Amino acid sequence: MRQHRIALFLFLSLPILVTFIVAQDRPAVDPSLPPPPHEKQVHLKHVLVIGQTKGFEHDSVSAGMAAIYNMGRESGLWDATLRTDVELITKKDLARNAKTLDYFDALIFVSTTGELDLDDSQKKDMMAFIKDDGKGFVGVHAALDTNYKWAEYGEMIGGWFDQHPWSTFNAPIINEDPSFPAVRHFPKAFVKYDEIYQPKEWSREKVNVLLSLDPTKLNYANNPRVHRTDHDFAVAWDKMYGKGRVFYSTLGHTEEAWNDPDIRKMYFEAIKWVLGMTEGSTSSHPQPTGDERGAH
Repeated sequence: MRQHRIALFLFLSLPILVTFIVAQDRPAVDPSLPPPPHEKQVHLKHVLVIGQTKGFEHDSVSAGMAAIYNMGRESGLWDATLRTDVELITKKDLARNAKTLDYFDALIFVSTTGELDLDDSQKKDMMAFIKDDGKGFVGVHAALDTNYKWAEYGEMIGGWFDQHPWSTFNAPIINEDPSFPAVRHFPKAFVKYDEIYQPKEWSREKVNVLLSLDPTKLNYANNPRVHRTDHDFAVAWDKMYGKGRVFYSTLGHTEEAWNDPDIRKMYFEAIKWVLGMTEGSTSSHPQPTGDERGAH
């Protein structure tokens, strides 16, 4: 009886064995087909996100930091280290498994305010990180309201905060460079409810203005906080600082802004750009004239 069972088992197993042997001999891919195109391997990048506030405390800091963390995780393009201190902004070996600037590919300031707790060596290391190492920097909203006593910081980011003349309002915005990855998804003219900063010690000749307020749609009457006589109010710009790419936008003041797909996409693409994953102009251009502002 046992011999019959063994014989039956071998008989039933024979087709499977033959199929396996044939499959082993058969090539995995039809040799007549062309080889697949070579895909560029994407290595996971590392970004350091700083939310230290020594001045005004924005409610949106946590929302912005969380959004940047989640965008990296969901896309698989970067991992984010979130800190509300500045200890990791250094090239010194901190031991304790602490990651320092040499580990990171970009630095992001999310509505930082006031004079951050950086000593002179940290300031030197941070500028070398951008200027010499060619790493990226993204400034979100109040990153412009930061480090007033550090001249090189203002030079790197493009200027400093000088009031928000209309506080939080329905801002009429012009897209000045629709080809740039971070603003490509915006129409030529649009409105966003946000707080728009007025920059000082800033010149469009030193940056590539991406978004700006439409000066013909602003109310200047009885507003002593309007300081720019040229009525040039940039909303987002990019620039080079040495070898490093720099992006800044005043958008992102409110917690609700970080639920806006347009704002999230802008910062997502901005981070990709400073990481060198996409290309976009850094050349400056004049303030648009009436015709250049496009149809509203």
